[in-house]
Amino acid sequence: MDRYFKTYTVRWADCDVNGHMRNTAYSEYGTDTRVSFLTERGFGFDRMLANRIGPVILHEAIDYMREVRLGDVIEVDLVVVGLSPDGARFKFEHDVWLPGHKKAARIVLAGGWMDLDRRKLRVPPDELLRVMDGAPRGEPFEEMKPMPPGRGPHGP
Repeated sequence: MDRYFKTYTVRWADCDVNGHMRNTAYSEYGTDTRVSFLTERGFGFDRMLANRIGPVILHEAIDYMREVRLGDVIEVDLVVVGLSPDGARFKFEHDVWLPGHKKAARIVLAGGWMDLDRRKLRVPPDELLRVMDGAPRGEPFEEMKPMPPGRGPHGP
């Protein structure tokens, strides 16, 4: 499957005093892209709440390659570059593109699905696991460690 893309126009609120897109805006566009991907595949915020599950980010790294400025049109893509066999842990990669296929930044983040009541990582429901299994894959792809035994949705 090809990468998933979402297009944005950089807003005033996304920029710093130097006229560059501020560092946290990159993360926010990545988040919006992930949420849009899941929502378009039937697992939006309402379904997460109904299943008492939510994403939690454990690590995020951003590499900046080109300036992004107010009014620029950018595309943010999404691929999954890591997933545990049980789906409890994931790793996403986003590239931020300027027109002319010029890469402006790369975001790589690792996280997991958190049980909203127990506040611990958990295995996602089958419907969400199917969405993650069907997500576009990036290279290299990493098989992440599964949840330890007894730590599933009904474990300790």
